[in-house]
This record gives sequence, C-alpha cells and structure tokens, in this order.
Amino acid sequence: MKLSFVVALLVAASFAANAQTAMPRMTSVDPQNGKKGDVILISGENLQKDAVAKVYLTDGKTDFLVEVSEQTATSIKFKIPEKVMTGRLALMVLTTEKPPKLIEQPVKVLIDE
Repeated sequence: MKLSFVVALLVAASFAANAQTAMPRMTSVDPQNGKKGDVILISGENLQKDAVAKVYLTDGKTDFLVEVSEQTATSIKFKIPEKVMTGRLALMVLTTEKPPKLIEQPVKVLIDE
C-alpha cells in the first residue's frame, strides 16, 4: 500500500514538472489610441520575456513588429512603428514556447493619422 502511494506521488510530481506555462494575456491598453512613434502601455499577465518573444500590431492580414522598450510579467511598453497603417489594430504575441505560437490578444489600439 505504501509503494502505490509513492508511485502516485511520483506520477503527480512528473505531471507538475511537465505542466505548460501559463499563456500570455493582455487585458488593457493605455492610451487606447496613438500616432506613429507614440508609446503605448499594455497591462496583463504572463507578459515577461521568457513567455513573450515578440509583439505585433495586426489587422489580420498584415503584421507590424513593434519595438518593445520595457517588459515585465504584468506590462509591456512599446513604440508604435512608423510603417504601421492607420485604423484599429489588434495586438498579437509570439510565445517563447516550443513550438512558438502567434496569439492574437483581445485588446486593440486605434492608430491615428
């Protein structure tokens, strides 16, 4: 009986060790609109460098890589690229997991002229 308990404990420990890391999730953007060159602050969770490799603005067809200036577990600060189009664009992250995944986030930024 004690051996089966030890085996169950080892199996549970191996599942915990192999558990996937939490997915990045953006919850808000400040300000919600800006012009090329403006700095935007994203808030959320699991946004640290070991979870998020790159950040993009996207219209669903064209992706624009943004220049990240600060990155923590709960926020990312980036500059709106000069080559971005105007309009309402979604934020998207490239994860660091293997294989990497592009995940469109539920927050949007309005790019003004």
